[in-house]
Amino acid sequence: MKAMDLYMLKALSKRKDEGCLRQLRVPNGLIDFCSNDYFGWSRSLANRAFVDCLQCDGSFIIGSTGSRLISGNSLLAEEVEGQIARFHQAESALLLNTGYLANLGLISALAKRGDFIVRDECVHASAVDGCRLSLATTLHFKHNQISDLRRKLEKYRSGKCFVLVESLYSMNGDFAPLSDLIDVCDRYNALLIVDEAHAIGVFGGGLIQLLGLEKRVFARVVTFGKALGVQGAAILGSKILQDYLINYCRPFIYSTAASYWQLLAVRLAYQRLARAACDQALLQAKCLLFNQALGREVRGPFLSPIQIIYGKSNQEVEQWSEILQHHGFDVSAIKSPTVKPGRECLRVCLHSYNKDEDIIRLVFRLKQLIKNE
Repeated sequence: MKAMDLYMLKALSKRKDEGCLRQLRVPNGLIDFCSNDYFGWSRSLANRAFVDCLQCDGSFIIGSTGSRLISGNSLLAEEVEGQIARFHQAESALLLNTGYLANLGLISALAKRGDFIVRDECVHASAVDGCRLSLATTLHFKHNQISDLRRKLEKYRSGKCFVLVESLYSMNGDFAPLSDLIDVCDRYNALLIVDEAHAIGVFGGGLIQLLGLEKRVFARVVTFGKALGVQGAAILGSKILQDYLINYCRPFIYSTAASYWQLLAVRLAYQRLARAACDQALLQAKCLLFNQALGREVRGPFLSPIQIIYGKSNQEVEQWSEILQHHGFDVSAIKSPTVKPGRECLRVCLHSYNKDEDIIRLVFRLKQLIKNE
């Protein structure tokens, strides 16, 4: 056996012994309490009819033929970017193929050696990797703790300074204190970048927009693969930022552009989002039902569709997930190293299409697991 094969097998064996070996799985037909498809739009009849229409269109182009700087740009791509910018009350929007690439490309393009980044310790891996590629000095502050952010920003002396947060944290299910973050960034002349991946759709154009803070953040990242049910992402900001990224954002420059059908799907998703108030209200009702059934105190004007049940170890939350699957519920176990050791959990994702009786039955099983802990 080759030396590299032995190295990889040893690393995989270590992961398996630690109870954190990742493996692919196919859809299992269980009741969905794990996907980010908050409104069920990815499987909607409207989207299926849209795809059927495309298949009947003889002029339909399957591929985009190249990067947008070579042959992959189109009037449709620019129209969709304009549509997105207007919807989010932003000066410009730049399309990328995934939210991961949007965060990676944005941060690594902006921050350079000699600059300073302070990120919430719970930001997505894509933001962490963007920090690594940037070569900037990077610190993290304790999750949602404004006082710790201030202490970290006190160390900033020269160069550009960026603060990275999520508006709704994907592995915690809680909200960033956005107004306080903006005030601190203003005081220390730091540029705030907000990842709105899990807030877009669920809260209309996102929490920044819901709170009327669009003019006070440097950039936002919105993704389409969650509540919107399609593919891709966009970076929102000034026209200068868009022009800069076209020249310096490597994932944009060197990636094949989104295909024609992807662009049409994004346009359709934003048309639906403009009239999604009923979906949003229904999802909030499901979140309220879950919290009340579990006996959790409900705080704040809006509720998160991501609900976290903490365990004690990878093995425990994996066992919990298997028990729930046995009872028909698809609930993900989130294990280290995806989260820090000691933060292993079940991640329950609620959807507008989850039946009330299924939510009640799930809570009953969760209470049993917690009681037997």
